[in-house]
Amino acid sequence: MRRFLSLVTAVVTALVVAQVPQAHAATSVTFAPQTVLGPGVPTTPHTFDQNVVPVGSISLDMAADQTAYVVSVMRANSATIRTLFENEVRCRWAGGEKTMLMGQNVYEASTATPQWADIWLTTRFLVHPGVATTVTCTANVRTASLAYEASTIRLVGGSMRFADTSIDNTTTGQPAQSSVPAGLLNVDATTPVQREPSIDAFELAPGFRGLSVFGDTEYMICHLDAPCDKKRSSQASFTLFVNQWKADGSLCQTDSSATVTLDVPYYVHHVYVPLNKPDFMIRTDSGCVPKFSTYVRTRWLGGETGAVQGVAQNMTDSRGSAAKHDSDMSHAYAVPFR
Repeated sequence: MRRFLSLVTAVVTALVVAQVPQAHAATSVTFAPQTVLGPGVPTTPHTFDQNVVPVGSISLDMAADQTAYVVSVMRANSATIRTLFENEVRCRWAGGEKTMLMGQNVYEASTATPQWADIWLTTRFLVHPGVATTVTCTANVRTASLAYEASTIRLVGGSMRFADTSIDNTTTGQPAQSSVPAGLLNVDATTPVQREPSIDAFELAPGFRGLSVFGDTEYMICHLDAPCDKKRSSQASFTLFVNQWKADGSLCQTDSSATVTLDVPYYVHHVYVPLNKPDFMIRTDSGCVPKFSTYVRTRWLGGETGAVQGVAQNMTDSRGSAAKHDSDMSHAYAVPFR
């Protein structure tokens, strides 16, 4: 892939491109603005009610060795009560599935902190079925009120598309991509650093000029097993490290320019942290070879305990359904370009 659209471009595209009829095996779709119900917290302890609203689908006929790049962008605001909002993409084919979601609690519209009341969420990842098949990706809005009363929240707009239908794979024939397994990786004064999501090592064939590397993290405020002051926040920095190695195993070069520091209040609960190094240029001098690794370093800086979230398990296929699936959350991937 030679060029990648920025998030800003993706947003503009989401708002201006006309919806493609699904009968023509669309490779892009624009989401219709709509108000979505957030079911109230059930009165029965240890139960959870989540609305699941499909808002668009795209399809692609793929070869066995083909990898595609899917991007779903959503904007949400106007919550009547603090509401969980998740952007989930389920890509399915005969005998397989790759699903990813990113989510965040959205404050009610009248809040004094508007940055938590009007949000953009981007769910982006690589799809590699490994067989010749048709892949269909469906974008779902997943919502739940954070009160006993039901809420509503506005999907203002957005889109989903195959940003590239043919991404180059690593020398193993697989894409450079990895997700954090199910569970929570806590960060606090005792364990201040986690280096996930990560891709330990991957190699490319010669001839590529560079990589666009992504590390998207879901950061939870207040680890479930830790005491929590709900009036406080958690401060953490997030840095994407990209490394290239030499033939003798020593470091060729490293980059850590993609970084952000956040102060996240408890009631946001979990926050989407996207990082991207779009132009990591590959070196071929001084014994450097096309072998790489990458990770996101999450460093706890203060406040409440935090955690990097792994795969979300047992997500209902639709509201109240017995059928369930798992959705990846924190993940890293790399796209080579020539």
